[in-house]
Formats: sequence, structure tokens, C-alpha cells
Amino acid sequence: MDFVNQDILDYCERFSTQPDKILQELERETKYKILMPRMMSDQLMGSFLELISNITQPKHILEIGTYTGYSAICLAKGLKENGQLHTIEINPELENISNKYFKKLNLDTKIITHIGHALDVIPQIDCLFDIVFIDADKKNYCDYYELVINKVNKGGLILIDNVLWSGKVLNTPKKNDLETKEIQQLNQIILDDHRVKNMILPLRDGIMICKVL
Repeated sequence: MDFVNQDILDYCERFSTQPDKILQELERETKYKILMPRMMSDQLMGSFLELISNITQPKHILEIGTYTGYSAICLAKGLKENGQLHTIEINPELENISNKYFKKLNLDTKIITHIGHALDVIPQIDCLFDIVFIDADKKNYCDYYELVINKVNKGGLILIDNVLWSGKVLNTPKKNDLETKEIQQLNQIILDDHRVKNMILPLRDGIMICKVL
């Protein structure tokens, strides 16, 4: 859910740096072939991730939730020379698409894809990260945050997508609405966490930005 009207969104996209042709191709293929293309980062979110990565010049990035690779590509564009991005995807059927576009952009040596559940994969990656981007199953958001908080360098960033959850975070969730409950809990945990400074940016469905102290 976007929290500004479509005309404003269109204006923002028009006056933001445009994605390269290969990213546009990836977006078209995802919309044509994949069942839930809305899960892919769009132009504005991709531009935001690429800009953040270019500003921070990270050596190591962790992404939880590859999907078809759009956000991984945007983040990887800001990596330092010889930097690496580890991305985790639970659905092996998406790997062929993401890997195809990583190769097209000559990023296949910089992006390491892990297929499996992030709760199992993260402890196996022996690395400290400068940026972590979380955009996966919402029921495990609190666990993901706790797993990565000690794997981020001081001054590094944790970015978490969908923290406004189509506005559902404003209301008392239904008993079986585990996703909304989890996101509400995560937002409170981060607010109370002395290890980070944070803000929620109402971009698309809300992105939490945490700087590790």
C-alpha cells in the first residue's frame, strides 16, 4: 500500500534517476511470469536502496528475501570494490530469474545466493555487515532482527520493509492476524532498543531505518 496518491508517486518516479534497461526488463519479466509481482521492490524503493548503498559504500550486505533479485541488484550497485552481497531466498524456483539478471549486470561474482530458510542460513554466514535489508516472511521479522543485530558493524544500517503493513499497524489486529502482530511487536522492540537509532520512512509500505550504535 502506498500512502500518497498515485499522481504524486508518478511525479516522484519521473523526477528520480531512472532504472537501467536491465532492471526494467527484470520488472517486466517478474510481472509477466511470477504469481505475486507486487512483492518486488518498485522503482522508488529500488532507487532508495541504491542511493543508500552508494552513500555508505558497504563492503558486505545481507539481504533476507531475494525474490527475483531487483532489490539485490540495487543494493549491490553501491558495493565497494571486492565487496559482496549475501542474499537469502526460500523459494528455489526464483533462483533462475535472479541469477540471470545478476549475470547480465556482471554482478554474479558480487552476489552470493543462499537457498533456504533465513533462520537457518544467517548463523552460517561468517561475516559482519554494513547494510542488512529484511524483506521476507513477516511472521519471523522479530527473529530476523535479533539474529542480525549483532552481525552489523557499528554505524551500519538495518533496513526493514513493510513495517506499516498497509496501515494495519494502526489498529488492534484480529486474533489470527499474526503478521500484523509481529510487525507491531518489531516496531516496539526497535523503538526500545538502545543499540540503535531508528525512524520509519513512509515510503511505499513503510521502511524502518536503523543505525547500529
